[in-house]
Amino acid sequence: MILVTGCAGFIGSHLCERLLKEGFQVTGIDNFDPFYSRDIKNKNLSIFNSDKSFQFIEIDIRSAEFRDLLLDIKPEVVVHLAAMAGVRPSIDDPRKYLDVNVHGTLNILEAIKSYSIENFVFASSSSVYGGNVKIPYSEEDRVDNPVSPYAATKKMCELMIYNYHHLYSIPSSLHRFFTVYGPRQRPEMAIHKFVRAIYNHEPVPLFGDGSSSRDYTFISDIVDGLISSIQKPQSYEIFNLGNSYTITLSGLIDLLEKVTGVPVKREYYPFQPGDVMKTWSDISKSKKMLSYDPQVPIEKGIEKFVQWYRDEFL
Repeated sequence: MILVTGCAGFIGSHLCERLLKEGFQVTGIDNFDPFYSRDIKNKNLSIFNSDKSFQFIEIDIRSAEFRDLLLDIKPEVVVHLAAMAGVRPSIDDPRKYLDVNVHGTLNILEAIKSYSIENFVFASSSSVYGGNVKIPYSEEDRVDNPVSPYAATKKMCELMIYNYHHLYSIPSSLHRFFTVYGPRQRPEMAIHKFVRAIYNHEPVPLFGDGSSSRDYTFISDIVDGLISSIQKPQSYEIFNLGNSYTITLSGLIDLLEKVTGVPVKREYYPFQPGDVMKTWSDISKSKKMLSYDPQVPIEKGIEKFVQWYRDEFL
């Protein structure tokens, strides 16, 4: 049985949906944190919640009850996706990010150290690379200079997981996600926010001069990488999961304008604290060890996202 934390979220719901289609028994947990609407998460769950191979439990990863649950059901694999996400909100509320991301992960590790888990799969972030100027980012790079509390908590979790692997031989795979997008993306994330503004004929807010760039990764490619990692337990490894292709902010807006067919009014604001100028993943390790091979280029991914948005909201 596979336990997925954060199962009602964007990435978690896609992963659970795929695991169930591939015949796995899945237990999903979520606490419906009010970071965004519970209605969105309930809709995500409704896609697979009636599957007889799925069990849902509403619970907080920080609680003693959750630790007891893990010790009771002893899942063979734990995929830990639950977290407070987002760079800018973490600057406003660093204590909550520390509490949920670090203390929640510690609570899981304290439970699974007590039995022979087959695989612990963790969602880290490309944010741990901070302002590194060497590109593309490699798993071998130093990540000692996070530029947001969110990034710092993910780095702390990576260190804790290594420590528990060292002390208790927990097989662990850590995945640094690069700007995941696709259907069901969280409403505050850039592509979702931009498309909503475009169809509402509102200005699109751009921070900086448009020259910053991101390595956008479509959700199905991220799920492919996670499934491969679930099926190939490691001793302790860190993997980049990205598309290994970058596009500037201005280029992204041009692409959205082309795909939506709606003229875009751009509204520029100062570059935001906690943001970085560029992300770009070196995925050679993931290709070699996980047979990771992203299939959805940004042009095709944006078409898929815009079609989903139209179907859902227009």
